[in-house]
Formats: sequence, structure tokens, C-alpha cells
Amino acid sequence: MRLLGWLLLLAGATAGFIVWLQNQPLARRPGVLAPRAPLQAQLSPESVVRLEKPGYRLEPVAYFLLEARVLSKRLYRFDAASALSPVDLALGWGRMSDTSVIRKLHIWQSDRFYFYAWRGEPPIPPEEIIVSSANMHMIPANPNIELRLKRLKPGHLVRIEGFLVNVSRPDGFHWRTSTTRHDSGNGACEIVWVADLAVR
Repeated sequence: MRLLGWLLLLAGATAGFIVWLQNQPLARRPGVLAPRAPLQAQLSPESVVRLEKPGYRLEPVAYFLLEARVLSKRLYRFDAASALSPVDLALGWGRMSDTSVIRKLHIWQSDRFYFYAWRGEPPIPPEEIIVSSANMHMIPANPNIELRLKRLKPGHLVRIEGFLVNVSRPDGFHWRTSTTRHDSGNGACEIVWVADLAVR
């Protein structure tokens, strides 16, 4: 079932809130390609969202929608979560989608983390980098989305719709998603069930 079908199961107030947020006017800065911060809405107790991956228990935490620029992509094959989440994306919005800012940063990924560095003065305040970018673990909803995620390149603009999820497995493996854009370091990554992906 496409995400639209799942969203019909959400409470009307939540859906209305999301629509309201999406229609708020934006003050777009020159050079900023993805001006809006990710949209997130908690799921109501009445919502029934079933997400399935063999061998894993997925607990939907919030509806999630973002438009962002791909800063970096990393494929994983051999770590504990690679069968579930084979792709991590470092994504930027606001001024972290501006080429003039990105060119002044060295950006890379390793061991499920996203890193950045600069020479001299940072192009924007470090606090703004934190709240305007994130490393996200992608769980594709189907093989087609997985293939398209793997084909992404830095510079692509993406629109991703799905859910933030917590993950567990019978052998004791567990992953908890971040639910805020203000954190950094261990535990700050979003775990995203990708139900729909658009690229430009």
C-alpha cells in the first residue's frame, strides 16, 4: 500500500496539521535549494501503521516528510543493520542546501556517522549546521526504492516521505530513532522508513 493509503488511517487533526505546515510561506534565501526543515507529526494512538521487514520489529514513531539536498551517501553491506538499512544519507536543508556553503565544508560518512570540517572560519555557525543537516539511516519500503536510494549522488535534491521508526530484533539488536533536529553525535541519526522517494 502506498503511503497515501496509510495516511488516511491517521487522525484528521494530524493530517490537517501537516497540510497547514506545508502551506506556510517561506522566506527563501538566495542559493538555498531546500528551504524547509523536515516536517514531523507524532502518530496518534488510534493510528494503525504496519511496517514489515522479515526478522525485524519496526515501531513507527512519527510521520516524516523532508525535502533536502544529498550531501553524501554511504552504502553498507556487512554491519549489523545492513540487511535492513543498506543506505545512509547525509542530508542538508536551509543554508546546508546552498552550494556556496557546502563548497567550504569537507563532508564524509563512516561507521553510520556523518562528519564535516572546515578550514579557518566556518561558512555558517556550527549550531546552524547541526539543525540544518543530519545523517539518516534509510529503510527502503520496497526493492525499487532501495535501488533508487543506492543511485543517489551528492547534489541531488530529494523528497522523502515515510516514518521515523524504532527497530528491534530477537537477538537483542535495537536501534532508536532521533526525533529532533537539534541533537548530534551518537543516537542523533534518524531512522527513516522510506515509503516514497522523488529525486531531481
